[in-house]
Amino acid sequence: MNNFVYYAPTKVHFGKGKHREVGEIIKGYGYTKIMLQYGQGSIKKSGLYDEIMDSLKASGIEVVEMGGVEPNPKITFVREAVKRAKEEKVQLILAVGGGSVIDSCKYTAAGAASDCDVWDFPTRKSVAVNALPIGCVLTLAAAGSEMSSSAVITNLEFNMKRGFNSDTNRCLFAICNPELTYTVDKYQTACGIVDIMAHTMERYFTVCEPTDLTDRIAESLLKAVIDAGKVLMEDSCNYEARATMMWASSLSHNDLTGCGRENVLAVHQLEHALSGEFDKIAHGAGLAVLFPAWARYVYRYNIPRFAQFARRVWEVTESDDEKAAVMGIETMAQYFAFLEMPVRLKDFNIPRDCMDKLAQLCTFGRQRSVKSYVDMDYDVIKAIFESCY
Repeated sequence: MNNFVYYAPTKVHFGKGKHREVGEIIKGYGYTKIMLQYGQGSIKKSGLYDEIMDSLKASGIEVVEMGGVEPNPKITFVREAVKRAKEEKVQLILAVGGGSVIDSCKYTAAGAASDCDVWDFPTRKSVAVNALPIGCVLTLAAAGSEMSSSAVITNLEFNMKRGFNSDTNRCLFAICNPELTYTVDKYQTACGIVDIMAHTMERYFTVCEPTDLTDRIAESLLKAVIDAGKVLMEDSCNYEARATMMWASSLSHNDLTGCGRENVLAVHQLEHALSGEFDKIAHGAGLAVLFPAWARYVYRYNIPRFAQFARRVWEVTESDDEKAAVMGIETMAQYFAFLEMPVRLKDFNIPRDCMDKLAQLCTFGRQRSVKSYVDMDYDVIKAIFESCY
């Protein structure tokens, strides 16, 4: 087991009706003026907006609203939010939504406490030293941003999707009521399942010695998500399955499943290039296509690892390690297909000749390679993209 530092400071308020306590929670920290960010208006249709505003009003919290965060949140929105946060002198940024809204708030919080442009953070021109506190009311179990140190933003000027990690990105509190995910449609639920699994598997398939306790935590989480996903495909309002998914979302990306291991998230690098170039592709859907393709390419460089994954997670009984490894990968791909996720890049109606562009974006114009079981340079990454077109 490698040396590690585990830091998960977010206070989680989990359970039915917890979102109605948001005003009281913020008041308890002594904040009186906040910025509220949310998405495209679904929280107003569902009535959640009114419940949040009633709670904030009852606690005497002044609100600066910034609705309209898009999926794959945009740098232009964040720049405007930073400007308003500074002008209005808000004390906390509150996200009501899923990973996109939370990530938008993370960039806003860092930008509001800095004099640089927020694009400087993911491009490594500046380091986020301070940030406004962030809270969230989670409405989608997927990205795990409610407890992670990471944040991802899209810059349409360059068709780039980039992230940065910092402890300043950690939410002060996260309100997680599984009931708020009942209205999430089947497709987005499936995207969330894949994202949660990918965050866990990315930490499982890393270049280091096996760490049995961490392995078994990850394997148990994956099995619980797989089972809950089967339930939700038939019963979208099953509370226990929704609760499993929401808690798994947090645990999959708060680094618990990576303790004592190196963490690279190689497949996420591929997907960020994909949905950075094609903004309408949902992150989880992109991962559903790319994760099996990546696994088929690299498994031969660590067959015992993939065989263990097959046996412990997918209950493959094949005794031959290489055959078991392949069976595990194919069973994973079949599960994603069961979720009605796309299985090939052409399912997104993107042109065949974009593979070069995607490989260029992923390698920053051939200036870097992505660490994995094999060094993923431009040629390797292009081959993986082409293999799943």
